[in-house]
Amino acid sequence: MDKQTLIEKLKAIEASPSCCAELRVVIKDYLKALGTPGENAAAEKLIDELKADVVLVDHMVIFARSKNAVEMFGEAGAKKFAAHADALRKRGDKYCNCLACQYGLEVLKYKDALLS
Repeated sequence: MDKQTLIEKLKAIEASPSCCAELRVVIKDYLKALGTPGENAAAEKLIDELKADVVLVDHMVIFARSKNAVEMFGEAGAKKFAAHADALRKRGDKYCNCLACQYGLEVLKYKDALLS
C-alpha cells in the first residue's frame, strides 16, 4: 500500500467516531509533520499509538461487561456492545471491527511506508 493511501486511511480513522482522542491528536501531528524533518519521529509515535489503540476482541468482551462500559454507553448500550463483542469472538475475529481499528490494522501492516 502506498503512503498516500495510508494517509487517506489515517484521515478516515481521525474522522471516525470510534477514534480515541489521543489517536486523533497523534494523527493530526503526523499529518502536520509530513514533508518536514520531524516526519519520521511523528510516524514512529503514530505507529506506537496505533499499536496501543487497536483493540483485541477479548479486551472488548471484558470492557463490555465493565462499569466503564455502562457509564459510557448506558445499561442498554453496554448490553448491546457486549452482544456485539460476543458475536465477534464467536465468529473467531481477533480484533474490533470498528473503522478505526480495521484501518489501524491496515496502516500497521504497511507501517514501513510511513517511515520512508
